Amino acid sequence: MLVRKPRYSKAEFARRGRALYDQRIRALVEPAHNGRIVAIDIDTGEFAVADDVIAACEPLIAKNAEAQLWTVRAGHRAVHRIGAWHESQSS
Repeated sequence: MLVRKPRYSKAEFARRGRALYDQRIRALVEPAHNGRIVAIDIDTGEFAVADDVIAACEPLIAKNAEAQLWTVRAGHRAVHRIGAWHESQSS
């Protein structure tokens, strides 16, 4: 099994992922895919959308086993939430 190693610091990883999402990808996925997971290869800018993190990452890993993947939930600030959340609340 190949173990992918990060090539960037956590801060740089997040900065690259957020910049790609905000500048190039957000307009392509929101609002049609709000709530779904977007995986982005921060080296190539390629992305995939799916209902969970693994399903979103798989096609990018299939193309490049050493892909540097960053994920976000479309229409939200992060993939996961900590604490209670009710459907009537919005991000």
